[in-house]
Amino acid sequence: MTPLRRWLHWTFSLPAAAVVALALTWGREPGPVVLAIEAVLLVGAVLAAVHHAEVVAHKVGEPFGSLVLAVAVTIIEVALIVTLMLSGKGDTSALARDTVFSAVMLTMNGMVGLSLLVGARRHGMVAFNAEGTGSALATVVTLAGLTLVLPRFTTSEPGPVFSSSQLAFAAIASLILYGLFVFTQTVRHRDFFLPTDSEGGVLDDDQHADPPSLSTTMTSLVTLLLALVAVVGLTKIESTAIEAGVAALGFPQSVVGVVIALLVLLPESIAAVKAASRNRLQTSLNLAYGSAMASIGLTIPTIAVASLWIPGPLALGLEPVHMVLFLISVVIAILTVLPGRAKTLQGWLHLALLASFLFLSVRP
Repeated sequence: MTPLRRWLHWTFSLPAAAVVALALTWGREPGPVVLAIEAVLLVGAVLAAVHHAEVVAHKVGEPFGSLVLAVAVTIIEVALIVTLMLSGKGDTSALARDTVFSAVMLTMNGMVGLSLLVGARRHGMVAFNAEGTGSALATVVTLAGLTLVLPRFTTSEPGPVFSSSQLAFAAIASLILYGLFVFTQTVRHRDFFLPTDSEGGVLDDDQHADPPSLSTTMTSLVTLLLALVAVVGLTKIESTAIEAGVAALGFPQSVVGVVIALLVLLPESIAAVKAASRNRLQTSLNLAYGSAMASIGLTIPTIAVASLWIPGPLALGLEPVHMVLFLISVVIAILTVLPGRAKTLQGWLHLALLASFLFLSVRP
């Protein structure tokens, strides 16, 4: 492929067009036609981000590749939450909680469920490393418990909020736990997070394709960053239409957080399902639990710092119905992870929990 044809390929041209559209409409209120065009560009930027993230992941290998997209997408999630909360439009006190919990449920049940379903339907019984995946799940549960469940039961402040010292403790603990897990995943016990076969042996990831060159990898990395900037920027522009649509349908304000999480996690979800279809379920689980972990471990500390400038309280404690759904999700996740193998039934169980979460978000 010539350099010109390469840059005209949709994986490069769509992110560029999305960035241009973002620059032309930032700070303005575009009409319905422009919003529709930008929605298409948003989807294109998401798909391009998946492609370039896979290129980078192929170069660096697992489990580093899973971290690339997880951290990058979490950064734009944080930027989007802070931007919307600082805009001061409507009651945004629970936006961080709604978005982070939505991300947890979408990853623990949606991403995991789809990956299990696709992988098991295509390859029969799918295998993964229970030790590595169990460590990831335990870290996600700990982070979610410290930051999203405890605020509902503390008594220093009224309502589902932390006091300043409690919020600082939760933020520091989240960063430390996330850092410890990343060290475990990439250095201390890296082999626990590599794709495995049905016999428990480590697979040679991407064994049938040569890794891309350094120049190709760097080009994809830059394009990935541009695509993610376009995703968060266009999502911010579309957020007004999203909020208006949610209000017009009579849905609760918390649905805005669900929609934001859906848009932000779309690149990782596509990448996870594609990995599962190639019988790389461990990669899918690395992406899913890594995304949930990064969403909590990076978002909560950043929001804690941003709360110094954000007016009003920061509601982090989950509602009772969400705590029940989270508890059931944890139990099912443990039963899924422990054997180190799974079939389609486990995928359907997780998807049923996702459907319950989505339905109860609309009709609480």
